[in-house]
Amino acid sequence: MLMVRCYLAPSQIEGLGLFCHDDIAKGDQVWRYDRMLDLVYPMTKLDTVDAPARDFLERYSFPDMDRPGYMMLFGDEARFINHAMYPNLDFSDGLRGIAAQDIPAGTELTCDYSDFHTGEIVLQPPRHRVGGLHSTTH
Repeated sequence: MLMVRCYLAPSQIEGLGLFCHDDIAKGDQVWRYDRMLDLVYPMTKLDTVDAPARDFLERYSFPDMDRPGYMMLFGDEARFINHAMYPNLDFSDGLRGIAAQDIPAGTELTCDYSDFHTGEIVLQPPRHRVGGLHSTTH
């Protein structure tokens, strides 16, 4: 669950990104796990859903580092936080996203996907129409 006001906008990183409405101070909690909003499910469920649901879950879910064999899906716009090698958010504890630096209003929020994944990080092609452009691969 996002703890700060945010909005979606075109990203120079990939498709859509999540941007903060207001300044965020280093150390502020930006996101926290909320079992009412954030879905945790066993990875085996991916084999039981239809293709559109599987595509969605594979794109936006990530391994739950506290529960091997389970995936987590953010229930709000946090799923649009894009990857950066030098992110402004730290998700390394798995249940909270903390500002790693002061973040001015209007800045895209980023995280290091290796906080959630082990092994190679594979980025998927854009899925959303942004500024009249879109990808036909998804």
